[in-house]
Amino acid sequence: MDDAAPACYRHPDRATRIFCQRCDRPICPECMVPGSVGFQCPACVTQGFRETRQFDLPYGGKRSADPRITSFVLIGLNAAVWVMLQIAGMSDRLIDTLALSPANRCETLPNGGFWPDKGVCLEKGLDWGFGLASEPWQIITNGFTHLSPMHLGFNMLVLYMLGPSLESIFGRARFLAVYLVALLGASAAVVLFSEPFTQTLGASGAIYGMIGAVLLVALKHRGNVRSILIWLGLNIALTFFWPNVSWQGHLGGFVGGLAVAAVLMYAPKGNRAVQWGLVTALAVAFVAVSFARALQLT
Repeated sequence: MDDAAPACYRHPDRATRIFCQRCDRPICPECMVPGSVGFQCPACVTQGFRETRQFDLPYGGKRSADPRITSFVLIGLNAAVWVMLQIAGMSDRLIDTLALSPANRCETLPNGGFWPDKGVCLEKGLDWGFGLASEPWQIITNGFTHLSPMHLGFNMLVLYMLGPSLESIFGRARFLAVYLVALLGASAAVVLFSEPFTQTLGASGAIYGMIGAVLLVALKHRGNVRSILIWLGLNIALTFFWPNVSWQGHLGGFVGGLAVAAVLMYAPKGNRAVQWGLVTALAVAFVAVSFARALQLT
């Protein structure tokens, strides 16, 4: 044995001058596993394989067999609610139940109006409620409810364009977190900043959350930020110049999606408890703010 050369850590009787690129331990020709640069030892190759399987995607998520599936399911849910509304004859009562209203209100009259005073509403034999405090599911159902096919079609087109890409980056569970927490952020902004008796509905808040996540990914990885900003600018213009569009929902959704994406991208990917703890904290904060304001308006 050449005394000047170290021995292979797995075969002490074999001298070598080759070292593992990961752990820097000496390895003999039998233990050399070719890597992208140099050689690795069998132990590091095994560990690397485990890490790759555990964190298949860059931010700790699991790779989806088909990253389109979640988007298809979300599109299906939105379409199903629209079909249900058509079957119900676009029932005002059903719309009142599904759409988000910050304050309780009287049920909608046939002419589209409603009594703003609870006493008068009840005297007329009508139901009072239909606000978030009385119907808490509105914080979610409003994001799956559309009245016009154009509104539904546009939102679902953007969902189909962005959803699979985000799922390919974050994985299914984390993509859903971006979508749903953005929806909660949109609902919170509507409850905080909209007129109390305004009804808001549509997936636009969640869609804006997806745009926020895509923008952050592009910034971090030096992608085509300019195109995203142009697209975002056009959507912002539509928000303020198109009638009956909720800037509150769009802004809240954008901030919510951006916040979740930041948590997923900058929290340690190896520490899932930190990632999911922060995501949960965001969701709870949006829900708490929404109901605190709704109860204040009741």
